[in-house]
Amino acid sequence: MPLQEAMLTQRAVRRVLPDPVDDAIVLRCIELALKAPTGSNGQNWEFVVVKDRATKAAIGARYRQAWTLYGGVGRLVTRNDESMQKVLRAVQWQVEHFEEIPTVVVACLRGARVPLVPMPPLAQTSYYGSIYPSVQNLLLAARAMGLGASLITLPLWSVTAIRLLLGLPITVMPCCLVPLGWPRGRYGPTTRKSVGEVVHLDRFGNQPWRPT
Repeated sequence: MPLQEAMLTQRAVRRVLPDPVDDAIVLRCIELALKAPTGSNGQNWEFVVVKDRATKAAIGARYRQAWTLYGGVGRLVTRNDESMQKVLRAVQWQVEHFEEIPTVVVACLRGARVPLVPMPPLAQTSYYGSIYPSVQNLLLAARAMGLGASLITLPLWSVTAIRLLLGLPITVMPCCLVPLGWPRGRYGPTTRKSVGEVVHLDRFGNQPWRPT
């Protein structure tokens, strides 16, 4: 698939089939993720591929705990916004069927970040800047392969619990999860703001390209 087509049609796909995804496809997606840049070329990433149903169920239990609060607030705040309600329903499906998702990739960073110590914004940006470019590559690769994928973080509300589940050492930080599976249905067109609505020239508020 041409890169632009993958970028133009990429979206979070949460409803996926329970059918297994071949390991070779998953590894190819991660291989492409490894082509992304990292800070100082540290290549300090680690990826845990979770296929065991019991492990997925345990992660899903953490997901449900976080979603109980987040989802309830989200439905209340967006009760008059049907587009957001549609998104929340898709997340609800993912929460309820998490252990049925064939493969979950946990993207991690090796590094000196101490999870319980607050970090200034610049340090956080620098730290996570070494993982999210690779995760975006992973999402684009999944799209090119025809897989459904999404980036989620709610199951990580308890990093300690995820560490224990996955056997992660203290030097490896889980950053996000990417559930992968064959989509139920099809990739539809994405709806986004026009570039002129979000681009400013020299100073915020100067938008010469904003549509009239």
